[in-house]
Amino acid sequence: MIEESVLLESRTLRHSVLDRTDVLDRVKALSLLPDGMHVTTAMVAAYFDVTTEAIRQLKARHREELSCNGMTTLQGPELARFKRDILSLFPGSYPQPRSSLTLYSRRAVLNVAMLLRDSHVARQVRTYLLDMEHLARTQPVENFSRSDAAPLDDRIDQRITHILGTTVVPMFNALIAMSGEHRRELIELRQDIENVERTLCRHHRRISGLEGKIPAGRVRDSLATMTWQALERHVAGLLRRDGCGDVVVRQTNTDRGIDITARTADGRTVAVQCKNRAGHRPVPSSDMQRFAGAARAVERVDVALFVTTSYFSHEARAIADLSGVLTVDRAELEAWSAGARLRVLR
Repeated sequence: MIEESVLLESRTLRHSVLDRTDVLDRVKALSLLPDGMHVTTAMVAAYFDVTTEAIRQLKARHREELSCNGMTTLQGPELARFKRDILSLFPGSYPQPRSSLTLYSRRAVLNVAMLLRDSHVARQVRTYLLDMEHLARTQPVENFSRSDAAPLDDRIDQRITHILGTTVVPMFNALIAMSGEHRRELIELRQDIENVERTLCRHHRRISGLEGKIPAGRVRDSLATMTWQALERHVAGLLRRDGCGDVVVRQTNTDRGIDITARTADGRTVAVQCKNRAGHRPVPSSDMQRFAGAARAVERVDVALFVTTSYFSHEARAIADLSGVLTVDRAELEAWSAGARLRVLR
């Protein structure tokens, strides 16, 4: 088997595996800019646990190779457009460059992983890459048994779903935010992509059911073990998966009765309250009153969403109906977590 250090020396070998950008997420989560496609020098450095100066030096030594694989530097009018159309949408989260901004595609980040010597993360990526390459070249196709087919389908479905949810849909969200006359067509196209994603989720659940697994049980068990902090992060992830941007989990001492804020793809503001309660303890009317007041009178959001791992009392539901708060009880939360999409977010 080829040693991972060989990737440092052979550009031909690096080029042969550059399409396997999925290994980046398998080793460590790679955060992307709001366009869903690029990262900055600082974000590359954070991913590999090195200094930004180390990445700049690497860029200087291998500029031509990295540029061929998606690295680009914006200046002048191009930088101004990128700041206006992308970075300006999230002024509190991303520093605004002054004279230039270097962007890396996922392919360029993988290229960096194969060039960066003094990073344990880069070494893990190289090892993972060559392990996959070795398996691809040595595993005889005709020897795959019937029992191997389902796990392979499982991995493929989950990977495609992950790519659609974390890359393709955010890309459409960015395009929709920048679009004018083509806004309707982009929204419809994004809906088609989300339909494919939901179909894959249903296919995965069906296959799992045929194998004797119970996806609903796994979702239920996962929710049962969550702390209230984990529940808030989980719901924030579901909002992002379903196309929301500007998703923020608020600090407890400053949340003013609202745990999460977000914005739908069509621009509506969202406020969410999460209550992690045992199944036998319903959400009381007092909790619903506080949230309705915060969401409607204080924040004046377009979509007010109350999510619980339990259920709502009759009085709480009555207040929700009167104030226009949408409720998500345990059964609806399980379905949402398993891949269903809330109608209000469409």
